[in-house]
Amino acid sequence: MRQAQKMQEQLAAAQADLASREFQGSAGGGVVTATVKGSGEVLAVNIDPSVIDPDDAEMLGDLVVAAVNSALHSVSEVAAEQMGGLTGGLDLGGLLG
Repeated sequence: MRQAQKMQEQLAAAQADLASREFQGSAGGGVVTATVKGSGEVLAVNIDPSVIDPDDAEMLGDLVVAAVNSALHSVSEVAAEQMGGLTGGLDLGGLLG
């Protein structure tokens, strides 16, 4: 029981650490970048003015979505590494998220 409580405390600390970190993603060769927190909050989206085409707003929207998704994918990868290391690869059946 004590070991389970210690693991739970370590997982909570890892989740708090992850939530406080910032991650970046990009799309279109870096013309659109997004910064998100490990908690999933979008902090910033930067767009190179050269890709702003009033006649193709859909493409710009797609680039923004791709950049944000890239950043969120980085969060997921780090979360999987951190949690996997703490749980020793155990499948906790969705208990972490």
